[in-house]
Amino acid sequence: MDFLISYLINERDEEINIPTDVGDKKSLLRSLMNVRLPLDASDEFLRVQDEYLINETLKKDLTSAEDINEVKGKLALWQGDITTLNVDAIVNAANSKLLGCFIPLHNCIDNVIHSAAGIQLRRECSEIMQKQDHDEEVGKAKITGAYNLPSKYVIHTVGPAIPYGTSPSRQDCEKLASCYRSCLELASNNGLESIAFCSISTGVFNFPQRKAAQIAVKTVEDYLNENETSLKKVIFDVFSNDSYLIYKDLLFGDI
Repeated sequence: MDFLISYLINERDEEINIPTDVGDKKSLLRSLMNVRLPLDASDEFLRVQDEYLINETLKKDLTSAEDINEVKGKLALWQGDITTLNVDAIVNAANSKLLGCFIPLHNCIDNVIHSAAGIQLRRECSEIMQKQDHDEEVGKAKITGAYNLPSKYVIHTVGPAIPYGTSPSRQDCEKLASCYRSCLELASNNGLESIAFCSISTGVFNFPQRKAAQIAVKTVEDYLNENETSLKKVIFDVFSNDSYLIYKDLLFGDI
């Protein structure tokens, strides 16, 4: 951590004292990674960073697609940290720049995924966006490597943002459905067998949780019924108890 922190501080040409507490060091390292632009880094930095992040990942309780037992056909429900899922792809709720969250230590899924993956993820996203030469459209998706995450890929999609105090329009609902379809199509086109969705647009983008879950479940069910696909398991990953109960009701009718 001292090497990684010193490298990133030197890049910024700033005077920042490195704390002695391990927890504080982890927070500083993550913060420096969060605010870093998508620049190249030395081979030594990448080697040490990957060793550090892989070790951090291996400290967690990892879950594979086969370990999830709340299942209805190809659909599955799981509650927990999406960065601990050992599946073919996890879905990131991104913003239109597709470069990850630059707010230090922010608890959004975009920040959490980029922090666990490493700086290479932002670099790959930047290369994609430079070639595209315009912001990512709402409802579309892009696939990248997962780097130091236990999954193989990350699929990034931009959901609709709902102004505070308003309800989603019909167009907002259609765009949210498009997010799920775009991710499923990318997964199928790449021959993936498992994908885990976060609850797209339900955080800072203010989409009502139950309505978003209804759209998610219906869109995934329709896609699986209407298309030939390599997918064998589609996981709805939730974090809060409220979200878990909503999906449990929709999938299993238990409440």
